[in-house]
Amino acid sequence: MITSAFKYGGLLSMIIILVAYVYKRNLDDQLRQRLDDVLQSLLRAERKVSVTPRTRVALGLGSCMDLSVNATELFARISLDPPAEPKHHGAIQGAAELAECFAYQFTHGAAAERYIHDQEFYKQLVAVSSEIPTAAWAIGGNALVMANRLAMEGCDVLLGGSVTPRLKEMLHDHVKVLGIRDFDEVHMALEYKTGERWGKYEAPRANRLLINSDLLNPKLEGLKEFGDKLKEFKPNAVVIGGLQMMDNYPRFKEGEREQLLTSLQDLLKELPENMKIHFEMASFTEEAMMKELLNKILYYSDSIGGNEQELDNIYSLLNYGNITILSDPYPRVAKVLDQMRSVYEILRKTTRNGNKRPLTRMHIHTVAFQAILSQKGSPWKNTMASAAKASLVANRHVCGKPRVDTEKARLIMDDSFSISREEGSRRVTFSPERPVSCWEESDYEICVAPVVVCTEVLRTAGGGDNISAAGLVLQI
Repeated sequence: MITSAFKYGGLLSMIIILVAYVYKRNLDDQLRQRLDDVLQSLLRAERKVSVTPRTRVALGLGSCMDLSVNATELFARISLDPPAEPKHHGAIQGAAELAECFAYQFTHGAAAERYIHDQEFYKQLVAVSSEIPTAAWAIGGNALVMANRLAMEGCDVLLGGSVTPRLKEMLHDHVKVLGIRDFDEVHMALEYKTGERWGKYEAPRANRLLINSDLLNPKLEGLKEFGDKLKEFKPNAVVIGGLQMMDNYPRFKEGEREQLLTSLQDLLKELPENMKIHFEMASFTEEAMMKELLNKILYYSDSIGGNEQELDNIYSLLNYGNITILSDPYPRVAKVLDQMRSVYEILRKTTRNGNKRPLTRMHIHTVAFQAILSQKGSPWKNTMASAAKASLVANRHVCGKPRVDTEKARLIMDDSFSISREEGSRRVTFSPERPVSCWEESDYEICVAPVVVCTEVLRTAGGGDNISAAGLVLQI
């Protein structure tokens, strides 16, 4: 009897395991089919619109080379141990503060950019990283990365910066530069993956800490020449990025940063009204810098773009007069849309010194979704196709392949979402056959698209710039 009981018990266990296996396989097949349906729908939406021939875009300011390396592997090579406690630093003095700052961002999965004061220490980091087999060199700088993406998508591009012959070779043929210089500034991307551990710390999502010890780009090199070339180039749109290089920069003379930003403001004010201006946000930790950007750049921009942290920053500044250091790495759609509405309503009504550029467009990208707001009747067009394209480019860039592979992707956006945190707000059901959800409110249209999230991350550095450029290219 005991033997029979064991036999039947073993048989029952095998049946349970088999049923569980079949159930999981069926569930996986359903999820894979759903992902395939979403991908095909996004591709159809992207293909509905093509780049207008001879679209001209000018981008400033600056350029550099990016060196991407796995952070924990680099730290092991230089014997940099995890700190006892994470700590926020607006700028980094040396090794101890790098460990504390990295742990702080790493545990929150937050993208950030910090300046390294100790140039010798920074040179050591670059030298050691260069010897790591998996380290990778790429074009860098917000303006340059966006310029290359826009050229790849079919635009004629003017870059407001000079480059070395080595960097020029890496650029698309349709990117025109201001000139050639002798050396490249090197910025580093300390990359990490979802679930990666460093001592007692664990990353909730893939991201990177960008570091630099740049002496050239914070001074907005080439600004005057860029302004002169704009008159000759006559672009359809001007994109401004890379101003985070001025954040916590220790070598400015008194009043120098304000003077540089005033010069950039003057350039923007002189541009014709039909020449659209987009400001690409970035990681800022200095409140004074953010306030200068608001008064001198944001009030003179038709469009702004950035990620959830950067949206949090500008939202907090406009509503409470201060900035935020960290934000939720996986924000809900409703929260992002509420913040976008608030920023839009404030900036579109604000003028400075007769400024005629109230905000008419916003693009916020998160790991899970893209959200684009475009004012009705404004020059910004093709919002749905742009949201779809931005979603696809997010995968293409992070995976490092032009073709989206659903075997190496997943969806993390909810099956449905509220359009606001206000009680009684409408819910939008996510449909694989029509994954980009668009609707009208007030005087604007909003489109939300799920991201086909890459699960085999090649790189995160430059992701936001590629995504923002992809969102812009079909709307200009």
